Amino acid sequence: MASAQELVQSCSNVFTLPEIYVRVRDVVDNPESTMEDLAKVLKMDPGISARMLKIVNSPLYGFPKQVDTVTRAVNLLGMQAVRDLVTATTVGRSFSGMTVQIMDLSAYWRKSVLCALMAGKIAKACGIEESERFFIEGLLRDIGHLVLYQTIPERAQSALIEAGNLGEPLAEVEQSNFGCDYTEVGAELIHSWGMPMQIEQAIRHQLCPDDAGDYALHASIVHLAGVVADHNELHPAVAPQEVSFHASALQTTRFNADERPMLLQEALDQLQDTVKLFSPVAMAA
Repeated sequence: MASAQELVQSCSNVFTLPEIYVRVRDVVDNPESTMEDLAKVLKMDPGISARMLKIVNSPLYGFPKQVDTVTRAVNLLGMQAVRDLVTATTVGRSFSGMTVQIMDLSAYWRKSVLCALMAGKIAKACGIEESERFFIEGLLRDIGHLVLYQTIPERAQSALIEAGNLGEPLAEVEQSNFGCDYTEVGAELIHSWGMPMQIEQAIRHQLCPDDAGDYALHASIVHLAGVVADHNELHPAVAPQEVSFHASALQTTRFNADERPMLLQEALDQLQDTVKLFSPVAMAA
């Protein structure tokens, strides 16, 4: 059986982030960099600059006035938030070389964006500062499955079917069938991209947030958002009435589960427009 790291390495030539992400990451990671330095790098890529301004001026951020320059956007958001936004707007490009035939990529990105929206809304409802930064963690929550469906598609699909037939957690079936699961694979991909540790740990420990140590809050938010997104995907005839959250995630975040229906409806209302901003088709435009 191949490890999660080996699966990621086997398709490293397929899943590579664009040069603009690397440049932005290097600027943000340099303690001597300034906001002006970051703005200069972004301006070198007119496509990413235009997409970033479009997103910043969308209801996702809700700024009262139009943000009309990259420099103003950088100053409003801050370096870390800009890196998150660049990641979210470029990650789809890294999968443009996928040859997957048995995975509905449109459905995948729709669910991922819903999870991202829910992550931000749950964090905000819990009174967490910079709640919009959890968007990227929700967006990448299920990214390990893109690697699995690229590297071992038949086995990945078989695990999905088996989990459905047996009513068992998908991650447990994946562990049994090929020795790793989508959370491990996703975390290894995030690590290989040099992304912040909190994103890697949130993806890795989303199924058991109390294992995330200092990053338990991030893992808990991703867990809660992922459970909501998964439940929403189920057909009403088979979906359980109650949504089952991990107790530690509720304890860590102090999330009021009674707010779930309202937050989900808000996310669904924003979903179509947000998918247009972050789907690979939009990113390639």
